[in-house]
Amino acid sequence: MKATILSIESSCDDTSAAVIRDGKVLSNVVANQEVHKMYGGVVPEVASRAHQIHIVPVVDVALQQAGVDKTQLDAIAFTRGPGLIGSLMVGVTFAKALGLALDIPLIEVNHMDGHVMALFAEAPTPPFPFLCLTVSGGHTFIHKVHAPLEMELLGQTLDDAAGEAFDKTGKLLGLDYPAGPLIDSWARKGTPRFSFPRPEIKGYDFSFSGLKTAILYFLQRQLKHDPDFVQKNLADICASVQHTIVDILMDKLKKAAKDTGIRHVAIAGGVSANSGLRQALQQTGQQLGWTTYIPKFEYCTDNAAMIGIVGYYKFLKGEFTHQEVTPVARFHQM
Repeated sequence: MKATILSIESSCDDTSAAVIRDGKVLSNVVANQEVHKMYGGVVPEVASRAHQIHIVPVVDVALQQAGVDKTQLDAIAFTRGPGLIGSLMVGVTFAKALGLALDIPLIEVNHMDGHVMALFAEAPTPPFPFLCLTVSGGHTFIHKVHAPLEMELLGQTLDDAAGEAFDKTGKLLGLDYPAGPLIDSWARKGTPRFSFPRPEIKGYDFSFSGLKTAILYFLQRQLKHDPDFVQKNLADICASVQHTIVDILMDKLKKAAKDTGIRHVAIAGGVSANSGLRQALQQTGQQLGWTTYIPKFEYCTDNAAMIGIVGYYKFLKGEFTHQEVTPVARFHQM
């Protein structure tokens, strides 16, 4: 069944629209919000107001780049959650209004399912079943993916996400927001010579709150003796923190692969853009005989193409939603 789908992503501070035709990405436009850097984190009210400004021009550009007129659309997919409720409201409301005006169906999408399906934006794509470690600022999951719309949750963070650990560490080090890419950049110049504790959590679950506390106490101790400690050792601190977080993630992923016997292994989500994690996955794959998959950078961070890919598979199954749909800050996994 052929379908041309407009997709909208507005879960946090990026406004994005994409056009997907028969599962292929025709366009993928993202408008970022630089204003949050001055606050050291995303301000929900500021984010939702910026979405209101960006949504119309972003959708227009996505349609123009795809060479598609709105009258050619067969459905509109949108992120229902999880995310910031004010930001989600902008995308959901726009999708509902445009869907009503064009008299075409709506498709609600779980943001985290979108990250997993970003692996299908471009070839090579993983065969089913495969394991996917999804790591972002707000979430950390391991899924066994049986089919495009069938994902079995094996493990998740019990408190903070890996991306949050990066960002909070960056704040302690005086780095701008978002700190994850900056820590990655500094880590490439340093050596992981400082040790931090690893949480002992059974199964495939994660915990990063203890690591954040350990980093805080470590810096407090060092700064008492040397006020310039961070400035002198920034590269090595970043390398050590990144090495620890990546090790924690990879240990659980290796355990899941060993227990399930699955050798097709992927990473997704914003933190999958981290060079240390990408390198660790590739090296581990070579050592253990995995076939590994990583999305292109543009499909790692929040984007509408990943939402549209999920929307396409839902369209094929006739999984449409109703005009009364409302956004949800937390969205149950499939």
